Amino acid sequence: MLRVAYLLSHPIQYQSPLLRLLAQQSGLELTVLYTSDFSVRSYRDRGFGVAVEWDVPLLGGYRHEFLPRMLNSHDVSFFRPLNHGVFHRLRQGRFDVLWIHGYATLNSWIAMVAAKALCIPVLLRTDSTLIDHPRGPVKLAVKNVFFRILRRFTFGVLSVGQRNTEYWRHHLGQDIPVFSIPYAVDNAFFQQQCQAASATREQLRRELGLEADRPVLLFASKLLARKRCIDLVEAYLQLMARSRSENASRPLPYLLIVGEGEERSRIEARLRQTNPEDRAGVRIVGFRNQSELPRYYDLCDAFVLPSIHEPWGLVVNEAMNAGRSIVVSDQVGCQPDLVADGSNGHVFPAGNVTALTDALQRVLADEALRRTMGQRSLERIQAFSFEANVKGLMQAFTAASEHKQPWKQPSPPIQ
Repeated sequence: MLRVAYLLSHPIQYQSPLLRLLAQQSGLELTVLYTSDFSVRSYRDRGFGVAVEWDVPLLGGYRHEFLPRMLNSHDVSFFRPLNHGVFHRLRQGRFDVLWIHGYATLNSWIAMVAAKALCIPVLLRTDSTLIDHPRGPVKLAVKNVFFRILRRFTFGVLSVGQRNTEYWRHHLGQDIPVFSIPYAVDNAFFQQQCQAASATREQLRRELGLEADRPVLLFASKLLARKRCIDLVEAYLQLMARSRSENASRPLPYLLIVGEGEERSRIEARLRQTNPEDRAGVRIVGFRNQSELPRYYDLCDAFVLPSIHEPWGLVVNEAMNAGRSIVVSDQVGCQPDLVADGSNGHVFPAGNVTALTDALQRVLADEALRRTMGQRSLERIQAFSFEANVKGLMQAFTAASEHKQPWKQPSPPIQ
């Protein structure tokens, strides 16, 4: 029996189904150690800027406990939440492996130091990529030293995709054991819910005041600056202007924006500056909970995520489960794994509004091709599943547990 502890900041809607599936694996005893419980009740999400209460089960079906806290929080930062008793709990549990989600909190470092003292190998998981803000030489030097230290506390890493693997290899060295845990959502849930939503598609269209013959472009995410929804709005306005100048006979598209956040006021201000005809084609519907999103994925003809510095973008996974064509920037982390330009969607240079307009125009030009792209999305997303996660995790747990003695790993050279 492999005894694995998983240190996680709080219950996360994307991870709970995977944890329930892991709990069913023979030969594995998984204990999730949460450092906070703020997400199991209503809380104010800093990104959405509104009160959030998830409508999908976060707890139940797997072994979990909440570590005693010294400092609580309704969000996650380096110092908060802060817990005590980590060393005692790891020693008491006689764990074979410690799995940690992220390394940018004090709790994570306390746990890694405790695991090192107890000779428990550590597996790290994060969705970081090398697509990042530029840093000066001093910051780069500090970062290199940081990763040299981190390497000494880490047995191996769990990679969510190609860019994540590049990140780990770059910072921790080519010799670091890397196990593939493709970033996934609950595919079965989203496929079932999207299929069920098709029965009420026209009802939702009427609720939103959308004409039946006009295609729908969908954005669904937090309205943060890095998500670049404002670029999508500008591209949509350019697309409308092109259609009028070319006297195009195709129906004009709608733009549907699902989400809340700090950028909403900027988007609304921009729309007020444009002509009423173009503004009438945009709907901003605000935050929608997890179980509501499949209705919007089913309604749309193409899903668009124009982010910069996007580590992954799980909303792309969700939309692909609805069998939709995808338009993403080249700085969306999941792009190399999930979106092939010209196959199941289009890829454009991040921040290039004209290129985004061109991509939207291409995806709307041919309905038959758009449907084919959507089918390819559905086929492609099957490999990014919780079942694939379980397979990779079991391989990682087994490999890590074989290190019965204190282990030392060589440090990569400073770059």
